[in-house]
Amino acid sequence: MAKPSKSRSASADIPVASWHLRLFRIPGIPEICPGDDLLKLVTIAMRRAAIRFHDGDVLVVAQKIVSKAEGALVRLASVKPSPQALAAAALLKKDPRMIEVVLRESRRIVRRGRVLITETRHGFVCANAGVDHSNVSGDDMVTVLPRNPDRSAKKFAVALRKRTGKRVAVIISDTFGRPWRLGLTNVAIGAAGLPVLLDLRGTLDRHGKPLTATILAVADELAAAAGLLMGKSDGSPVILIRGYRYKPCFQPAARIIRPAGEDLFR
Repeated sequence: MAKPSKSRSASADIPVASWHLRLFRIPGIPEICPGDDLLKLVTIAMRRAAIRFHDGDVLVVAQKIVSKAEGALVRLASVKPSPQALAAAALLKKDPRMIEVVLRESRRIVRRGRVLITETRHGFVCANAGVDHSNVSGDDMVTVLPRNPDRSAKKFAVALRKRTGKRVAVIISDTFGRPWRLGLTNVAIGAAGLPVLLDLRGTLDRHGKPLTATILAVADELAAAAGLLMGKSDGSPVILIRGYRYKPCFQPAARIIRPAGEDLFR
């Protein structure tokens, strides 16, 4: 990203682009269980890999291990489907217990089709309210999204600063689908320590034309970049990003959610 020229109304907080962006897999993260100290496990893995935190690093952590550590797991054998879940499961040819968990994690159903598109209690619009059975041992267990991903990211970032003395931003990422486009990409569902949106309105492009609507979802872009190294079966749920320049702040990823009044699809 080229450094934009600024108009009089432009924000002084726009970061200068770095020439290099480096991403590091953090190897050796074990299978996570409820109650595990994620920060301790990450710092041990980094020490073994001879990787040290630098001020300004960004740590991207997969939602799945955050959910596991926080005990955001549901055993399907303990779930009694409601009449609504039974009806939806019959239509979708899905396990009614799974559908019941999805309904419990949702504010409302946005669309029914080959999959349930719901609005989660966090405000995310996604498939199956983020309920997932991949990368969980056994066929009877599913994960749900963390109760408050932004709070989880902030807690991690504050503890990391205390333990290492380094200022490191934290992003909790998950894979989401997108309207009009095939495939999944990682997005930020929790963040702490960096601006999640980069507002370029009021700046000029390279030809001197004013930008009037450009707001970049940089936390999503960083999450997507980290997703290239995570993989679904690689066992690499933590990625370190170095070289992205930003002004430190505690801005929640919830700010990326488009308000319902501005959403053409809700």
